[in-house]
Amino acid sequence: MKPLNLMSRLPRLTLRGRSVLPILQGGMGVGISANRLASAVAREGAVGTIASVDLRHLHPDIMNRLKRCRDTKDLLTGNLEALDREVRAARSAAGPEGFIAVNVMRALNHYGEFVRQACASGANAIVMGAGLPLDLPELTQGQDVALIPILSEERGVEVLLRKWMRKGRLPDAIIIEHPGQAGGHLGATRLADVSDTRFDFRRVLKEAAAVLKRLGLSGEKIPLIPAGGIGSFARIQELLEWGASAVQLGTAFAVTEECDAHINFKTVLAQARTEDIVTFMSTAGLPARAVLTPWLKRYLARENLLKARACDERHGCASNLECLSHCGFKDGNPDAGQFCIETQLAAAARGNITQGLFFRGTTVLPFGTEIRPVHDLLHYLLTGLKPVASPIPA
Repeated sequence: MKPLNLMSRLPRLTLRGRSVLPILQGGMGVGISANRLASAVAREGAVGTIASVDLRHLHPDIMNRLKRCRDTKDLLTGNLEALDREVRAARSAAGPEGFIAVNVMRALNHYGEFVRQACASGANAIVMGAGLPLDLPELTQGQDVALIPILSEERGVEVLLRKWMRKGRLPDAIIIEHPGQAGGHLGATRLADVSDTRFDFRRVLKEAAAVLKRLGLSGEKIPLIPAGGIGSFARIQELLEWGASAVQLGTAFAVTEECDAHINFKTVLAQARTEDIVTFMSTAGLPARAVLTPWLKRYLARENLLKARACDERHGCASNLECLSHCGFKDGNPDAGQFCIETQLAAAARGNITQGLFFRGTTVLPFGTEIRPVHDLLHYLLTGLKPVASPIPA
């Protein structure tokens, strides 16, 4: 099999002195993108990403140990241990040349601990969104790790660059996520803003380049990496022509054979039609995008009733995780989602179709309803040619 780096028709990406294929696999939390998916992507020469949120669900011994635990410190320790295992396993499987990133949500209550653990475990990069990661340089001081913030518009890019410049650190790349097309939590504060034209890639790439010039950074090579609604070689070529250096994809990797989630999870995403994908307010107080499965349908039908009552400790956070620094369910915020997001995402990863919350982007998937290997997906994205599917063993 010819290596993808020799077949690619796209220019390579340089991250902190390392040359990689210009494809980043997006981080998908609560057990969707862990060591199996990330290492498979990294072995092919692209950037594999482990999502740090609640990896304990992939480790039965940790789950058994924490079965009746309600101590936040012990739960945090369990998740940090799981992150360490996943990063080290991915490092081992990907080999010394594999590039492994860890995605950490800024909205997590203990995001700093996850950043430090990822560095200690051997991550090559920290990717951070769900809030402005203004303190990421301090959290990684002394570490040889690429820093990649996720932003959505010109204003956020300029604020972050000005803050980081004062600290003597620049991003190694910036992911530009489109709220109107990405899956999961979106980079907008209101549902009405999700499809605003200010997030259009062509506009934001141009504006971000202008910000770099205005700040005297036009000579610095800070790659801009669009994310959301990308699913073809032709689209990637177009984005590169507009000034991008690479792209990030999430859902397309979630339906690969190597994705760490249950086969039911992959099937739900692969078979979802355009009309099955909805945007709603999540527990984090941010718009989110997911497949309209039975649980989400029931929740949205009852949403107004749920928001009419305030949450308290008796019927608030189901697991006392304090996983989000601001949680609409735990805090009784009527403008945010009124459910335990960790519980529903974990159910989805386990393949529970009736109870799970299945995050998904809006893109038509490259192989339709087929679940294919990571190699096939990268082959198509890098060359525009779709490999013929291998026959399924009898």
